Amino acid sequence: MAEPVQGNLDRPITIAEDMECPLDGLPAEELRGICERLREELRRRTVALASAVHELRTPLAIMDGYIDLLWAGKAGDLSEKQRPIVDDMRANAKRLKSFISDFLTFTAIETRSMTMHLQSADLNGCVSETCGLWLPRFQRKGTTLYFSPEDELPPFPFDHLKVQHVVSNLLHNALKFTPEKGTVWVTVEKVAWERRLRTEPISVEKRRREIIKLPKAARVAVADTGPGVDPEFHLEIFQDFRKLATQDQSEQSMGLGLSIARRLVQAHGGKIWVESKPGEGAKFLFLLPIPKPETEA
Repeated sequence: MAEPVQGNLDRPITIAEDMECPLDGLPAEELRGICERLREELRRRTVALASAVHELRTPLAIMDGYIDLLWAGKAGDLSEKQRPIVDDMRANAKRLKSFISDFLTFTAIETRSMTMHLQSADLNGCVSETCGLWLPRFQRKGTTLYFSPEDELPPFPFDHLKVQHVVSNLLHNALKFTPEKGTVWVTVEKVAWERRLRTEPISVEKRRREIIKLPKAARVAVADTGPGVDPEFHLEIFQDFRKLATQDQSEQSMGLGLSIARRLVQAHGGKIWVESKPGEGAKFLFLLPIPKPETEA
């Protein structure tokens, strides 16, 4: 059995010693020291790994450029045997770029180096633009994509690019799990944000009066006709490096898409969740708070 780590040793305490140290019976000061050292080591390793991943972008961009030259036939016509090889190289380069982008976003959030740029904008336009970018991929798979805007939603402050990132991750997830000839619906709605659950009965009139006083929010939903998500995974899938198996094993990921979406929504002061039952598709929703006008504040 490992001996408790002593804080007054002449040599520095190693991470291995902190990890193997039995915690039972340690005084609060030593526990705090272990916690602080492990926190600092986690931060240091996260930054180091992010730096290493960032360095991959340049050689990958060069490789990607050459692959595109080959694919376009600018370096000579490809034979029937060469074409599928280059197609596979191109698809894997694209997947690797996606992995790198997700990981760098994740590390920026983890190390708190991410900056929010909140500007008053039209959420309908933001979501519609994102759907437009994804539409060709849905069409290639034979999956239908619908978008329904909220006509009465006023402009309000949010980070345009980060909300697009959230919607993109949800669309990617929906496309991955929705079969050919399936359907994905994207909707934007203006809602009252009722944070507390009510237990006692209430009249319809009183509820209407209370809803008027509730803070307003914009709700974005992405619903699909895929296999659905078991209730026991509704919270787990938003955790770091968690992913569900797909029938198409070529569609791999790091399991960071929904985790990043959760963190970006929370950075706006919002919340994200899933409503789903096995065999009935999945509906991912997130709320963004709409600040009250200064005249009402």
